[in-house]
Amino acid sequence: MSITTELREKLAAANLTMDRFREIAARLLTYGTLVRDEDRTEQLLYDDARRIEQLLAEYFEIAGLLLHHELNAQFFRLYGPGVVVDGLPEDPLNPIPTMKVRVSTDFVACAIALRFLYQEKLNQGLIDTQAEALINFEDLAATLQTQLKRQLPDGDGERMALLGELKRHRLLRFQSTFSIKDEDAYLAIRPTILGIVSNEALAAALDADGAIEEVTQVEEAEQ
Repeated sequence: MSITTELREKLAAANLTMDRFREIAARLLTYGTLVRDEDRTEQLLYDDARRIEQLLAEYFEIAGLLLHHELNAQFFRLYGPGVVVDGLPEDPLNPIPTMKVRVSTDFVACAIALRFLYQEKLNQGLIDTQAEALINFEDLAATLQTQLKRQLPDGDGERMALLGELKRHRLLRFQSTFSIKDEDAYLAIRPTILGIVSNEALAAALDADGAIEEVTQVEEAEQ
């Protein structure tokens, strides 16, 4: 029996089509995550992915990828070979640098700042029932300045674009009406940040911007 035939049979048993399987797999490969509370589309994809979780895990394992399901926070994350993630077993496979996403140094710095803020809230027991940490825009700006000695982009448009990029990577959640000028508007740091910035990367960045420089070097080497 071919792999495709076996896959179709298992999908049929779960009452899902091959097209739906491809849609779920493509979403994970493209974004790296499936977060149930992102929107209605992602909620339905997440719910279907839960029904075939073991099948998806086996499918990605063939390619050396690790599919992790955070049940309480209701999200899936797909990790590349050789990944080091706090709280997960060490992957014996060699890492593949070309699978890293090229992002700006502003994005990397913000991700590290969000990781710092999330850890602070975690230590203080201020994580909500969705495993998210609530902050305002000034918290992010102040952490960048005091902990990483970096500034946010000058223009409001550039700042919102950066927040939008963090949201697309499922690291932040905020309302469509969010304004950086509204002191009472909140940003929700998602627990997915733990899989993006490790304890080691956070410590290196706080020490001397090491993690930021390291990511920049990887990106330049890939270009």
